[in-house]
Parts: sequence; structure tokens; C-alpha cells
Amino acid sequence: MALRTPKLPATVKLPIRVRAVILDWDGTLLDSYRADARAYQFMFRALRIEFNSRHLAKHYSPDWYRVYRAAKIPRSQWQLADKLWAKGYERENPCLLPGVRTLLKKLSSAYLLALVTSGDRERVHRQLGNFDFLRLFYVCICSEDAGRRKPHPAPLRKAMQCLGVKPADCVYVGDTPEDIEMARRARVRSIGVIGPFPSSARLAAAHPDALIHSIIELPKIVASMETPE
Repeated sequence: MALRTPKLPATVKLPIRVRAVILDWDGTLLDSYRADARAYQFMFRALRIEFNSRHLAKHYSPDWYRVYRAAKIPRSQWQLADKLWAKGYERENPCLLPGVRTLLKKLSSAYLLALVTSGDRERVHRQLGNFDFLRLFYVCICSEDAGRRKPHPAPLRKAMQCLGVKPADCVYVGDTPEDIEMARRARVRSIGVIGPFPSSARLAAAHPDALIHSIIELPKIVASMETPE
């Protein structure tokens, strides 16, 4: 007679163990909004487009093509706009947000770490190298790596595939509504961080699973999402 696998009672919950913490870069770990905004203003001036800092704050998105559309940059000039923004950013040297170095050291001792960012690969890898962070992250998914951008779930799904983990094994940490939507669409729990980018003002309305006001609160919040075995 074949053995039957007993069913767990409805009240019994399986333990939850977080294996991977996947993070955004700009605004979550890197204090880069002022550098980002100055690069945009350099680009707007070069294109002779009137789009001031107030307009940028209103329309800011990790998908910079949304900004281009809001600024009414013709699609035929998007490639030029990309190059001008990068040229403007070359002179910038943004710093880490307070506590990030200690935080990553602590997290890396307990979890697999990965980045999923809308930033371009050359710039993000250069910054990670400057901070001596490349060795901390098992995976770094940048704008060129997934074919689709946030809030599409493809970048986060690719990171999980590279890590060999399932959605239930992960949390995703970001500072924009697009971060939270991406996580939700990938069925990953999300933690929103109130950061320096203006989009963080809309973060609570995106309903992350947890919301923190400083990245240094992260280890405690991740631990609270786990249940004992």
C-alpha cells in the first residue's frame, strides 16, 4: 500500500528563512540625488530645454525615459541625452548614506547580498569598486542586464535566478515606488527606505511590507520577517 504524505494542519505555518537581501543602489545605499540632479541640469542646458529642479523632483523616476518624456525630449535625442547626462555625472563623486559600510558588513555575514539597480553597469561597477564593495555582492543587475526596467519584475527575477533562490527566500530593499512595485510583481517581500530622492515621498503609498526611515534599521526589520524553525 502506498504511503500518503500527511497534511499539515491549517494552523501550522512553515518557517520563513531569509536567505538573500537584494538592494537598490542609488538613494538606498548611495546618497546620489544631488549628483543625479546636477547631471540632469547639465543635460537639459545642453539640449536647451527648460526643465528646472522642481519639475525634475515632480517627475523623477528610476526609469529616466519617463523624465525624458516629461521634459518633452524627442525620442530621436534620447541617445544624445544619455551621453550628455553621463558627461555631466563624470564630475560627481556622491557619498554613501550614513552607516552603509557597517550595514553591508553585518548583512554579508548572514545573507547573500545582491544589487538590482536602474543605473548603468559602467557607472555602478566603478562606484562599487571605489567603495571596495564588489566582493560583497554575489550578483549586480544593472539597466543593461535584464531587458526590462523597474517596475517590471525582470531585473529582480534575474537576480534571484543568478542567486539560486526563490521569492520566499528574499527581501528587496529600495527607496522608490517602482522598487516596491517590482518586488510585488516578482512576489518578493519589500522594504521601503525613506531616502534622499524625491520619489521616496510617494513610498508609503506604494505599501511596502515594511517602511524604515534609515537604512541602519534594516537588519532588525529583516530579522522580524523571519519565523523560527
